Amino acid sequence: MTHTRRHFLTTGLALGTTIHSLRADSNSPMSKPLIVSTWPFGKPGNDKALETLNNKGSLLDAVEQGIRLVESDEKNRSVGISGLPNAAGVVQQDSCIMSGPGHDAGSVAAIEGILHPISAARRVMEKTPHVMLVGDGARHFAIKEGLESVEVNSREFHEKWHKKQAEPAPTKLPKDNHDTVALLVLDAEGNIAGGCSTSGWGGKLPGRVGDSPIIGSGLYVDNEVGAAGATGLGENMMRYCASFMVVEYMRQGLHPEEACLKTIERIAATDPKSAEDLHLNFVALDKKGRFGAAGTGSGFQYSVTTPDSSRVLTGANFTDKDIGPEGGNTK
Repeated sequence: MTHTRRHFLTTGLALGTTIHSLRADSNSPMSKPLIVSTWPFGKPGNDKALETLNNKGSLLDAVEQGIRLVESDEKNRSVGISGLPNAAGVVQQDSCIMSGPGHDAGSVAAIEGILHPISAARRVMEKTPHVMLVGDGARHFAIKEGLESVEVNSREFHEKWHKKQAEPAPTKLPKDNHDTVALLVLDAEGNIAGGCSTSGWGGKLPGRVGDSPIIGSGLYVDNEVGAAGATGLGENMMRYCASFMVVEYMRQGLHPEEACLKTIERIAATDPKSAEDLHLNFVALDKKGRFGAAGTGSGFQYSVTTPDSSRVLTGANFTDKDIGPEGGNTK
C-alpha cells in the first residue's frame, strides 16, 4: 500500500503514543521553569540553568550560564574551544542567543580563540545595535568586552590537527560526539529564551558558518508561542529556516513534538536527499509548558529539566519508509 507523507504523519503520530515512551509525559504542561536542550551533554547545562534561576538569575543568565558550562567541557569535541578545528587547523565557533521578551537576538560566527562565544553573542545583543558579528570583528569585540580568550596560533593548531588525522581512526565514535548544544528555557513567569553554540563541522573550510548562529535556522524564540533549537547538518537547516518553521507549526496549535516532525516532513518532501541523509534533529517547547523532540535518525537524545526532575529522553524518529510519491523520497 502506498502512503502519502500526510498519511504517514497522521498515523505515525498516533502510533507514537505507544512507541515513544515520553509522549504522554510531554503532552501535559510541566512545572516551571522548564529547560530543554539537545543531547545528553546538554543535561549539565540544564541543571546549571535551573540553578541560576533558583539563585535569582535572569532568564538570559540561565541560558548563558547553562551553555557556558557545556562550552567549558574539555572532553566535548563539538562545542567550545576544545572542538574540532577547521581545515586550516583552527577552531572557529558559532553561537547565538535570543530573548522572547522584546524579541532581541545576538550572534557571533567564525569567531576564534574566545572561550565562551555564547557570552559574546549576548554582548552583541545587549551592547550593540547589531544582531551578528563575524570573524576577526567578533573576536576583537569580545576581547574589548573583557571576555576570556586564548591566543590563536594557526600553525600550532594546524600541526596538531594533521597529527591527529594521521592517527588510526577509532572503530567507534564516543556516544556524545555530536555537533551542537541548543538550550531553551521557559521561566516561572512564562517568558522564553534560548541559545545555541557549536564549534561546527570538523575539517570545514575556513569561514564556513552553519545554522547555529543564524536566527530562524539553528534557533528561534517567539515569546507568545514557544522556541525551537536544531542540531545536525547546518546546511540543511539553513536552507529551510528550520527552527522558525517548528515555531510556526506550534503557532498553528501543534504539540512541540508534532511540530518537529511536521517540519522534517515538509523538508523531506522538498529535498532530493533521503530523510536519513538530511541529518535533522530538533528540540522544542511551547508557552503551555509542553516539550518535544524529533530527528531523522533513530536514537536522537535530548535533555529535559524541571524543578522536579532532570532526565535524558529519546526523541521521536522520523522515517521516510513506505511514504508515497507526494514526498518524492520513496525508497
